[in-house]
Amino acid sequence: MRRAIASFATYADAERAVDRLADLDFPVDRVAIVGRDLELVEQVTGKMNLPRALWRGAISGAVPGALIGWIFGLFNWINPLIAGLLLALYGLVFGAIIGAIINGIIYVAQRGRRDFASVTMMLPQRYEVMVDDEVADEAARLLGVGV
Repeated sequence: MRRAIASFATYADAERAVDRLADLDFPVDRVAIVGRDLELVEQVTGKMNLPRALWRGAISGAVPGALIGWIFGLFNWINPLIAGLLLALYGLVFGAIIGAIINGIIYVAQRGRRDFASVTMMLPQRYEVMVDDEVADEAARLLGVGV
């Protein structure tokens, strides 16, 4: 079992505490940083319209398309005379087209129910440094906290 020996408002503070334990030769493989009191935050990044939906679909399709094309070129699965970069370019273009089409269809099918773009994040309100019970007292002593 593990128990909390310290609680911090930011991840950076919790990370510094674990780093201090490492500097003092504490067995940090017995330590975990745990985010508590999670909060779902959806940050709206802008209004969504058809051109933006097509652009986002093209970008999201281009990257895997280029990667697949590059892999085909790397292993010469298509034709040994065709360069891997050329296949990556073809994959990029094909992936962008397919991604734009799919994202455009999804946007049109929603019929204005969600006309905005957003990014969703899970944010902890605090971070606890958790340590195995067997060594928790030593870790608390090294950090100068009472448990």
